[in-house]
Amino acid sequence: MFIHLIVIGWLYVAVMMAVAEATATTGTVLGAIFTFLLYGLAPVALVVYLMGTPGRRRAIKQREAEAQEAARRAAAAEAAAAQAASDLPDQGGEAPADAVAPVRKEP
Repeated sequence: MFIHLIVIGWLYVAVMMAVAEATATTGTVLGAIFTFLLYGLAPVALVVYLMGTPGRRRAIKQREAEAQEAARRAAAAEAAAAQAASDLPDQGGEAPADAVAPVRKEP
């Protein structure tokens, strides 16, 4: 919350600098635009981005942890289903060991 107040104050000062640049006798509107961009918008954007980095990292770690937990639950459910299916006779889900006889030459 405190960073919002700083951002608003900084941008207000930058706008006032740009207005002073535009209305000065030797100033130009192009100079006012560059003043606002280089003294106001660029530094504020950089500071806000850098201050938001820890929050973005926490959000990424939380999403990864949730994805791992969901994968762990799915694997456990799949293992439980496979165990239940293997308890039934001939329902193991695996092919017989020698389904195809080996090929040999005729004697």
